[in-house]
Amino acid sequence: MNKVTMKELQPDNRPDEKFLRLGPKALTDAELLAIILRTGSADGHSVSLAEQILCRGDTSRQDILNILNLDMDELLAIKGIGTVKSLQIKAIAELSLRIASTSKKKSLSMSDPDSIAQYYMEQLRHNKREVVILLMLNSVCELIKDCVISQGTVNSALLSPREIFLEAIRNEAVNIILLHNHPSGSVRPSKNDINGTERVRMAGELLGIQLLDHIIIGDRKYTSFKETGLINT
Repeated sequence: MNKVTMKELQPDNRPDEKFLRLGPKALTDAELLAIILRTGSADGHSVSLAEQILCRGDTSRQDILNILNLDMDELLAIKGIGTVKSLQIKAIAELSLRIASTSKKKSLSMSDPDSIAQYYMEQLRHNKREVVILLMLNSVCELIKDCVISQGTVNSALLSPREIFLEAIRNEAVNIILLHNHPSGSVRPSKNDINGTERVRMAGELLGIQLLDHIIIGDRKYTSFKETGLINT
């Protein structure tokens, strides 16, 4: 059975025609995604295929965040989704993250934990594994560079003072800030988070590189060690 394309739908039901007539805001999430997919599967048209993606894991509701949450293997497991469509969907997801990040960059302040958390929120809160990001700052707390310093499991990531300070020294950083996510959505620091942060702080004192903060990112929320008094700067 051949795949059903949008051209085979009734004109009023074609997402691209609806987009041109009424604008993008008139389209559902599934219709917008269908415009990217172009073709459906042997069992249905592109809107139907888009709905399967948005309902993946919970058929009771559609969730646009599925394009961020589903990895390539999970997308490929959906009938009608091949490598090209998977790449298209993940490219859209990455573009959406970069757009969200860029829009917040103007308000980014290295002295404001909320500003930092909001800037990195979209990058970190959808990650299924713990990721540690190192922010390296100069003497006036301007960002020199950021980088992923560690990628861990679903509930832990390694805070290695050696790796952190090798990178900081390489980039001539005077101050550093750590960020990492909790895939569970909780932002309560674990005992490992607290102990690991203290080891990094003490190593920084010996090297003359100050740890200004450690921020834990959850689902639309964060905890700052600086704000909660877990770090004294």
